[in-house]
Amino acid sequence: MFTKILIANRGEIACRVAATAKRMGIQTVAVYSDADAHAKHVAACDEAIHVGGSAPKDSYLRWEAIIEAAKATGAQAIHPGYGFLSENEAFADACAKAGLVFIGPPASAIQAMGLKAESKQLMEKAGVPLVPGYHGADQNPELLHREADRIGYPVLIKASAGGGGKGMRAVEKSEDFAEALASCQREAQNSFGDQAVLIEKYVQRPRHIEIQVFGDTQGNCVYLMERDCSVQRRHQKVLEEAPAPGMSEALRKQMGEAAVAAARAVNYVGAGTVEFIVEQRDNKSTGQIEMTFFFMEMNTRLQVEHPVTEAVTGLDLVEWQLRVASGEPLPLKQDQIKLTGHAIEARICAETPDNNFLPATGHLQVYKKPAHTAFERGTVRFDDGVRQGDTISPYYDSMVAKLIVHGDTRDQALALLDQALAQTQVVGLSTNVQFLRHVVHSASFAEARLDTALIPREADVLFNQEKVGLNVAAAAVVAHTLHQENAKQGHDPFSKSDGWQSHAETTRRFPLEFAGETRTAWLHYGHNGAMQLTWGDAAGPGAKGPQDEFSFATASSIAAPTATADKSPATGHPTSQSLNVTWQGQRVTSEVVLQDGKPGQPAELAHVFTQAGATRIRIVHPLAHAEGAQDEKGRLTAPMPGKVVSFAVKVGDKVKAGQSLAVMEAMKMEHTIAAPKDGEVTELLYAPGDQIAEGAELLKLA
Repeated sequence: MFTKILIANRGEIACRVAATAKRMGIQTVAVYSDADAHAKHVAACDEAIHVGGSAPKDSYLRWEAIIEAAKATGAQAIHPGYGFLSENEAFADACAKAGLVFIGPPASAIQAMGLKAESKQLMEKAGVPLVPGYHGADQNPELLHREADRIGYPVLIKASAGGGGKGMRAVEKSEDFAEALASCQREAQNSFGDQAVLIEKYVQRPRHIEIQVFGDTQGNCVYLMERDCSVQRRHQKVLEEAPAPGMSEALRKQMGEAAVAAARAVNYVGAGTVEFIVEQRDNKSTGQIEMTFFFMEMNTRLQVEHPVTEAVTGLDLVEWQLRVASGEPLPLKQDQIKLTGHAIEARICAETPDNNFLPATGHLQVYKKPAHTAFERGTVRFDDGVRQGDTISPYYDSMVAKLIVHGDTRDQALALLDQALAQTQVVGLSTNVQFLRHVVHSASFAEARLDTALIPREADVLFNQEKVGLNVAAAAVVAHTLHQENAKQGHDPFSKSDGWQSHAETTRRFPLEFAGETRTAWLHYGHNGAMQLTWGDAAGPGAKGPQDEFSFATASSIAAPTATADKSPATGHPTSQSLNVTWQGQRVTSEVVLQDGKPGQPAELAHVFTQAGATRIRIVHPLAHAEGAQDEKGRLTAPMPGKVVSFAVKVGDKVKAGQSLAVMEAMKMEHTIAAPKDGEVTELLYAPGDQIAEGAELLKLA
């Protein structure tokens, strides 16, 4: 077994590999970029080596520098994690030439499976079922268009060297093919250095089911059951689970054996995943759903979703990787691998689901998460590579963390997942935490009616949802304000700001902004110490009645397990208190966190967390005055920091609302910027290749 390894990756997976290595008594070496100098994965390892600038091409993709770092520190092997160099055969080959063990498959297997077109031809020879499509070497756009027309729409264009949903587009009709192809080729070139694509029939009602395989150097190969990864956005996975709902033992065995055949076809060693697209058809005579599977691709690395396999098998897949790479045989035979219970993983990403999942960057002012916890009937696990106080930059993938739950049944796992998501608090940037809760509550997911179109099909209950509401948010903010004031006051009754007067009742005003509307809450103090809260306008507090009685008290605890926060060395811990708030006959346990803002701004953004969900409401300072709003007519600004890829218009062009104007690249994905209204382009303010900041004006529309 190795005594020291270098981890050629960052973030969550680097921390994950380091944890298993530490448990096995193996020393670890981290590599880091300028942006990651103080990152969590650097602290998690025994040593750390700087390998370059913030952009991946200047650091984590510089495999020559990484190999030199391994040799300089005495590491015997390199674990590539996933992404970056994990499926780079040149890197694997260079490791071998440098006398280092690449903790992954041989370069020949990576090469064979790395190009989707060639791998499809190889699988066809091995007898693995394939989706109808074009996998040829001729990449003439006109030929590709003819092949798409021959296959029949809808078709799926996929980067041949791709992965992770990058360089992939679904095309519904022939007239859209050329534009989609050009976009795929650009994204594929930027992400993988190869713009070759393949075209496949887009399977209707498809499920994405993958099989975890493992091979060793003695020729043994097993499958560790399946994972369902059908819930996706932009062809990237959102929720994964094991086992796949509705999977029969016969189909599991059939798919597992096909996956092993695929691995054996390339003499596979280590952890790999064979991904299948599964077509669902209703059998009207039996009332059952029949499933047919087709080979899609093989990922020659550890997958992001490997923890759900670990949960249902009780195995540590990183430990298996290390043992196999050091020459040991597989720890178990096929008949020794058993399934227990049900596991689900949720990917927590820095993004705005209600704005087409636009990636988000920012400072993790508050980052609370449910602790790794074991219950009588389940476990909660949280894998991440960040801490409170860290910054999510535009240089890397948008995934912040992975939440994994395991229960005896799928229903128990769903309940655990929802509870753990409710305890996850992030302030400082947008995330998909609430969106994930909406998915968990959706009828399709709860009832396991799964396919890759689940998100668009359930759009009405997934996007633009407000589960907390103005009344609860307002009551929580008022209670939080009063609690903070009480905590700062002494025993002297004349120092209190509770509004009590000996000669009269009194009222306090709380101007608030919620969902674009300005409202005023009025807090009325009575002689008997009772409080009433009601709505009104600037003219006065309005009518009050018994239904407006208001009170709050410190909550004894939040629903177990208590949320925790990893703190960066450079930050403090914002204080907040869980309060039981009662108003209008409703009692709610809430926690309020005020987000740091710009000095002198007229309103503070308050984040309200409750068991039902989370929301945001602004506390308007009565004496502050906002600067005159800038006239935004004719402006189109970058919604995120990134790079300008191209403009689809030129000066003088007349455009319609919704028309594509420009393409930006951020967090390794392309994003189309559309016209907010009809107009004429009067000026382009940047050129393709320019780096721009969030909020920068891209062009002008008259």
